Amino acid sequence: MLSLLGVAALPGALLPQRSLNASRTDEYLAQHPTIGPWLDRMGFFEVFASPWFAAIYLLLFVSLIGCLTPRGLEYARACRARPVSVPRNLNRLPHHARGEVAGSPDEVLAAVRARLKGWRLEIRGHTVSAEKGYLREAGNLVFHLALVGLLIGFAAGKLFGYEGQVIVLTQGGQFCNSGILNYDSFRAGTLVDGTSLSPFCVRADDFRATYQPDGQATSFHADIAYQAGDDLTAGPTGPWRPYGLEVNHPLRVAGDRVYLLGNGYAPRFTVTYPDGTRRTQVIQWRTVDPTTLLAEGATKFDPPNAADPQQWRNNQIAVTGLFAPTSSGGKVVTSVFPALLRPEVAVDVMRGDLGRDDGRGQSIFEIDQRQVDAGVLKRVARSNLTPGAEITLDDGTRVRFDDVAQWVSLQVSHDPAQEAVLLFAVLMLGGLATSLTIKRRRFWARITPGASGRTELELGGLARTDQAGYGEEFHRLRDELLPERPALS
Repeated sequence: MLSLLGVAALPGALLPQRSLNASRTDEYLAQHPTIGPWLDRMGFFEVFASPWFAAIYLLLFVSLIGCLTPRGLEYARACRARPVSVPRNLNRLPHHARGEVAGSPDEVLAAVRARLKGWRLEIRGHTVSAEKGYLREAGNLVFHLALVGLLIGFAAGKLFGYEGQVIVLTQGGQFCNSGILNYDSFRAGTLVDGTSLSPFCVRADDFRATYQPDGQATSFHADIAYQAGDDLTAGPTGPWRPYGLEVNHPLRVAGDRVYLLGNGYAPRFTVTYPDGTRRTQVIQWRTVDPTTLLAEGATKFDPPNAADPQQWRNNQIAVTGLFAPTSSGGKVVTSVFPALLRPEVAVDVMRGDLGRDDGRGQSIFEIDQRQVDAGVLKRVARSNLTPGAEITLDDGTRVRFDDVAQWVSLQVSHDPAQEAVLLFAVLMLGGLATSLTIKRRRFWARITPGASGRTELELGGLARTDQAGYGEEFHRLRDELLPERPALS
């Protein structure tokens, strides 16, 4: 069943998954119009949420539990059972030795018993039966039981967990985990409706990155603060607790983990209208080149004091274009380094109806191209701007590039079973190590009176598992109990 589960998971690694990258999935469907729709109907683009994968998952549970139940009962009976009596012919065993030692049978019996301390012993007259290594099967059972627990933990995480991503501007931008609408993207567990998220708030104060001369990043660090519990219930006056957020060093708060995923830039623009009214907007622009952090976006403005709805629609402004944190200085703006050394933005100023009131959602990173194609949104200016520079439009409106803020991309993950998964993973490793290192073996000794006041001691050994390496241990026992060279071995 494990092999079948592994084979069933292969499409999830080879094909794009809609929950992880919907655009890649749509692209695959467009490139494969024949087989793509069939794969989609069979759930190959949502492998881990498909009914057939869940069926294999459940069959694995049934198989494991069906195997472990009788094995557990058999192990319990074996732990209560007495060691096997001494075989009649010890010389037929894989390990055998016989010889005479000094002392009476009772003294030899006492010596054998003392040497086998820690073994499970059964003494019948002057015969000794000993067994050791019961923990081998216990380790095997612990491994498989922990595997069941691990699978249950993963299932619980998928059912009751959630994961969301959000972009937060630095210099005081805030995010509160109060509802799914606060996220830019959100993936909920099957039994999560988004109404009972863990309450906490995060404030992004600053972000610092260091780069090598070739632009390769060496470190990312975000100075954040957070509120949770009593700090949050205290309201606006509640204290904020500082935390240094770094990659792979998440903030753990209110049962959730907050990860630092990425960063980027948000140009700040100010539009000054002919009547002197000013509007300032700063919003994140989308990174299009992760190496140099070249970004694109659209900053949108509504006109002030527009009582007439038609006038309001016709005078909306969008500042679109490319932003380079370290500009090459040419006519075509491009970025040559990811740090904010020579910021420059190439903008197209669009004026007209942005389509913001037609009931359809819009991307914050771009304008609606349908409005441009319809002729209701037109470009009225184009220029390259450095911080402080501005453009004057034909009606006297001025658009100024003020400066640049930074943003951080955060991921909030909630997995109520993560401690249980860790515990079961440790138990699996412990059980596996136990089952591989401990050997199940048996040892017998028959003591009979010999000649001249000596005692004859016959030994036998048997390993319960193949390739157990029991011979060395048996030879040590033989050498200690039969210090003289055995007469027959």
